[in-house]
Amino acid sequence: MDPLWIIFAFGFGFTVKQIGLPPLVGFLMAGFALNIFGVQNSVALEHIADFGVLLLLFTIGLKLKIKNLLKPEIWAGSSVHMLITTLVFGFLILLLGLVGFSKFTDLSLQTSFLIAFALSFSSTIFAVKILEETGSMKSTHGRIAIGILVMQDIFAVIFLTLSSGETPSFWALALLLLLFVPKLIKNQKFSYVLNKTGHGELLILLGVLLPLSGAALFSLVGLKPDLGALVFGMLLADHGRAEELANTMMGFKDLFLVGFFLTIGLSGLPSPEAFGIAIFLALLMPLKMIFLFVILTRFKLRARTSTLSSFNLANYSEFGLIVGAAGVVNGLITTEWLVIFAVALSLTMIMASPLNMKAQPIYARLQTYFLRFERETRLPEDEPIVFGKEEVIVFGMGRTGSEVYRVMTEKHHKTVLGIDINLDVIKKKEALGYHVIQGDVTDLNFWQRINMSTKLPLIILATPSHATHMSVIKQLKQIHCDIKVSAISRYDDEMKELTQAGVEVVFNLYEEAGFGFANHTYNQIFGKT
Repeated sequence: MDPLWIIFAFGFGFTVKQIGLPPLVGFLMAGFALNIFGVQNSVALEHIADFGVLLLLFTIGLKLKIKNLLKPEIWAGSSVHMLITTLVFGFLILLLGLVGFSKFTDLSLQTSFLIAFALSFSSTIFAVKILEETGSMKSTHGRIAIGILVMQDIFAVIFLTLSSGETPSFWALALLLLLFVPKLIKNQKFSYVLNKTGHGELLILLGVLLPLSGAALFSLVGLKPDLGALVFGMLLADHGRAEELANTMMGFKDLFLVGFFLTIGLSGLPSPEAFGIAIFLALLMPLKMIFLFVILTRFKLRARTSTLSSFNLANYSEFGLIVGAAGVVNGLITTEWLVIFAVALSLTMIMASPLNMKAQPIYARLQTYFLRFERETRLPEDEPIVFGKEEVIVFGMGRTGSEVYRVMTEKHHKTVLGIDINLDVIKKKEALGYHVIQGDVTDLNFWQRINMSTKLPLIILATPSHATHMSVIKQLKQIHCDIKVSAISRYDDEMKELTQAGVEVVFNLYEEAGFGFANHTYNQIFGKT
């Protein structure tokens, strides 16, 4: 990798982070800056970007349950949204051509709707990065957004297959045998390799090998390689080590995706006219948000969930570039439209970044208006939660949260309620006899439903996300609630921020683990003498 790429990427990424924007916005800017200075795209950077996308889709698959895609709000919601967006944008482009706008006058009906179809996609990479930044990957709106993006990916694969004029190989049918993999890996014999790779470099190598293998296999039978990486991840989603594998590959995924964002800026500089068209297309992006918001509320999702999911998908997609490239190959559009797509994509990402980072305050301010669109009946998992007479509330029922729950109930005899955003975790804990419910602690409505006239419980924040902990504290301040809060943390700067925010007890997970380990060792060794 050219050192200049790294210098520009770090410099711009660091700068935008200081003003509260995600580093990916800086990476986009770095690509355009490099282009201005005459730096050209390269095969090496393209390979880095492609591998970053493979890793991204693979890690998404590791966290994705197939049953989630079968929910109406996912498959039907995404289908209706793409159809409406394509129709509205397509007729708007045709209208611009009829009134004589340059670049639009020569577009046929087929070409106009191809451009509209390309603009109907949202960026998987952007949405995942934003959800990770805000600690919302496992939230209801995060699950909805990811599910819709996966459905869009499937639509893109179907389109590219049909537009290429080449049908997949007959052997593609053999891929149906992969459906037996999830059942097979439950058997220790068939998951021997995954179980015996340990936690170090072998696990990393396996995390590289699996998405590459999936991509190669699907490419071999005439299907999109990206889909293969996603499918291989989904096949392993129910394995006990899926989450560990996803977490292990996170840093590598982020590093390689820097290459992707750089390639967008390096794809070309637009002419003044093309740049104007890109700005116009970017300004159409709010229409996509409105369409999706209305559609999701019709599927009984709450206004907040619909709003945040719409914000997550408030951009154009890298798949739009791929669809546009297929149009160039088939002679439907000129190559200049690819540059227009790239600039419009970059502009919408820059616009959507602060929108998503400020999503909670925006919703809180406009909540009364948004609530008008809610249906009277809502999905069970999207209902707000009412507390009872619990003395301790534990948020995050992973290993740390579960141990906190056990100690508080068994040793201190407190009435404890566990809350987690992951429905699968809830079911496992309920089977063990835990009193747990599903809830999104970043939801302002969640806190507004608490009966403040009763004795206020102690809140223990035991999630792995510092962003989630800070969001909870902000929500409590918004409703002027004086609840005692305790939180775990991993780093000194996070501890300082939590303390300044008013958290009563901040527990350094690493330091206190050492303290507990020393005491346990002393009691086991010296306590016996």
